[in-house]
Amino acid sequence: MRRLLLSALGALPAALRAAPAGLNGRAVRGGRPAAAPDDGLSGTGGTAPAPDRHRPSPGRGRGDTVRAWTELFRVSALFSVPGDALAGAAAVGRSPGRGTALAIGASLCLYEAGMALNDWADREEDAVDRPHRPIPSGRISPSAALGAAGALTAAGLALAARAGRPALAVATGLAATVWAYDLHLKHTKAGPAAMAAARSLDLLLGATATATAMSTATATSYAGTGPGPRATRPMRLGAVPPTGPDNVARAAGPARSPLAALPAALVLGAHTYGVTAVSRHEAQGGSTAVPLAVLATTTALAAAVLATHQRQRPGEPARPGPAATAPGSSYRPDHPHRPTAPSMLDLGAPLPGTYRPGHHPTAPALLDLGAPQPGTYRPGHHPHRPTAPALTPLLLTAFTGAYLRTAGPPLLHAALNPSPPLTQRAVGGGIRAMIPLQAALAARAGAPGSALAVMALVPLARSLARKVSPT
Repeated sequence: MRRLLLSALGALPAALRAAPAGLNGRAVRGGRPAAAPDDGLSGTGGTAPAPDRHRPSPGRGRGDTVRAWTELFRVSALFSVPGDALAGAAAVGRSPGRGTALAIGASLCLYEAGMALNDWADREEDAVDRPHRPIPSGRISPSAALGAAGALTAAGLALAARAGRPALAVATGLAATVWAYDLHLKHTKAGPAAMAAARSLDLLLGATATATAMSTATATSYAGTGPGPRATRPMRLGAVPPTGPDNVARAAGPARSPLAALPAALVLGAHTYGVTAVSRHEAQGGSTAVPLAVLATTTALAAAVLATHQRQRPGEPARPGPAATAPGSSYRPDHPHRPTAPSMLDLGAPLPGTYRPGHHPTAPALLDLGAPQPGTYRPGHHPHRPTAPALTPLLLTAFTGAYLRTAGPPLLHAALNPSPPLTQRAVGGGIRAMIPLQAALAARAGAPGSALAVMALVPLARSLARKVSPT
């Protein structure tokens, strides 16, 4: 018995050496490596991710490819783009039309081109700070991202060209600013200013495209009748201008030059400057002064939007006083300060362009100016029946408050605790705050319908931001 025990003990080391070894020296149970013990600490075998631990390699299915491109394009931030064109159209006194739609399409293409180019330019930096991004993780190749940026830029310029040469000129400057920022200016002191210029140009693109399309449609629609090509026929005196598809954007008020949208563009650009300044610290954090300064700028911008609404906008005609709209008086839009004397005798039908109580003018108006601005009068329109909603000041106040509510608290939290997660949250809040700011600018310009349409994008942007980060 003693000899058998000694022989068994001598054979034990050989049996252990002959047993199959697991991955990284771990024992194998049932042909599979045994799980490492969970020590509950960060690092290897822990519950928290270690710095040197890489995420599992993603699959190559169709769903994963779509997910990778949505992350590359940051589709949740797309909803901050259409409001630029709508606010620009409102700033020049136009209702959205064909030119506005082309401007929105061009803006979306150029915006996504900038997103793809941004990740392509930062692929080496993201490999260290954000290895989960589509390009560092290998889900999208650098060449595919660069090709998408080029194709989207070409598509954006093509859409802008359909809106006219002035719109194409603005879109070309916007595309040049986007590429210059992503390839060089981003890491310089001029980076925030370049981003601010890009957002301002985007709003001016909407204003220019809308005004250009309206001018082209007006020139085409006012062709007269008779033989010969329509575009070359002179208009007969008193002829009724045709109304149809050519009138692609009715004027919401007095027509203004695209330069009238410059103040709104500067407000949106100032907000973008602040968001970009905060984003420069979202990877490492550590800045308290920048979020505080941007918070003060945000408050000042909101106050400016509310204050400028109380003053008469440049280029807006003077509003008639009580004498101009009193019963028995007539009012001529081309002479807003000189109402005619009350009619003492019934002299028959008034002259074209004049108004007399109880008579509806039959002479056609030479221009279809749409609904007049609040407080103004146009022949055929009763001054005591304003077409603009009386709730426009209330909408402006509500949208401005939503802007402060969206951008303010995340900036305050980032100032109190400048950690990377809170800084990134402040950047995301600043991006989402562009939507209520655009709505406030549209409401200030007297376009409550466009303002409500812009605000309708807020729930969509909020729900999609939970799935795809806008930063």
